[in-house]
Amino acid sequence: MPFDHNDHYHRLLLRQVPRNCGVALDVGCGTGKFARRLAHLGIGVDAIDPSQEAVSEARALSERIADDRSPHFQHADVTEVELPKAHYDFISCLASIHHMPFDTVAALRDALAPGGILVILGCYPERTWLDWAWSLAAVPVNAVARLAVAVEEKLRPASAAHGREQVKAPVRQPAMPLLQIRREAAVLLPGCSIRRLLFWRYLLVFRNNG
Repeated sequence: MPFDHNDHYHRLLLRQVPRNCGVALDVGCGTGKFARRLAHLGIGVDAIDPSQEAVSEARALSERIADDRSPHFQHADVTEVELPKAHYDFISCLASIHHMPFDTVAALRDALAPGGILVILGCYPERTWLDWAWSLAAVPVNAVARLAVAVEEKLRPASAAHGREQVKAPVRQPAMPLLQIRREAAVLLPGCSIRRLLFWRYLLVFRNNG
C-alpha cells in the first residue's frame, strides 16, 4: 500500500522543532526520510537504526544530497549506545519506541539540551472501547487516503518512480496500551503531553525545561 501513516504525520512533527535548532537525533530512522527532512531545514542530524539494511539504504538515498545537509546515519541500537548528555535540541522517534523498552525514553530525555524537545510518534494496541472507537473512525478515512495515493501513483510518470525506497523497516506489533504509556510517561517525562492521533498513533511531546 502506498499510503504511509508515519509519513502522513511528518509535517505535524516538524512543527515541534524548536527555533534555532542546531542538532537533532532521529531514533529508528529506517531509510531516513524524516531525517532528510530535518537536514533540509539546515539542522545537523544524527540518525540511528538497528537494521543494517535500512541504514545502508538510507545512506544510498542520501547520496543525492549535494551539500553538507545529509544526515549522519549509524547502524546502532539506541538501547546499547551511550548518547551524549544534554546535547540534542530535538529528538524524534517515529513508530519505533514499541520496538524497545519504554523506559528508553529516560536516555532520550537525558540527551536533550536545555530547551530541547523530544517527540514520539507512537503506536498502541486497541484495548478499550475508546481505542476501538478511534479505530472505527479511522477506517473509512484510511481507505480514502489509500485510494487517493494509489491513484496519484498510477498517474505519476514512470520516470518519477526511479529511486524509490525499496527497503522496509522491521515490523513489530505494539504491546503497551495507551493508558500505561500515559502512566509511565508521566513519571519518566514529567510535564509531557500525549494526544491520540487518527491513524492508530499517538503524539508525545516533551520539553526539557531543566
